[in-house]
Amino acid sequence: MNAHEPAPPRRGLSTPEELLTVPQVMARLQLGRSAVYDLLRTRELASITLGRARRIPTHALADFIRTRLDQEAA
Repeated sequence: MNAHEPAPPRRGLSTPEELLTVPQVMARLQLGRSAVYDLLRTRELASITLGRARRIPTHALADFIRTRLDQEAA
């Protein structure tokens, strides 16, 4: 690939808006900080670590909510 060719399409995350901070997840789920970190620690809610920062992909939050809804319906 040279400088004049377009970059190949990327899979996965494409914008920073697709990664949420813990406070953003706290607000969306209306949970406290400890509760969100418990979900991350038990891997019920997927996250990535960038340096010392934890980020939660929006699709991981949607998957978590969908799983909880399915469990409630069962």
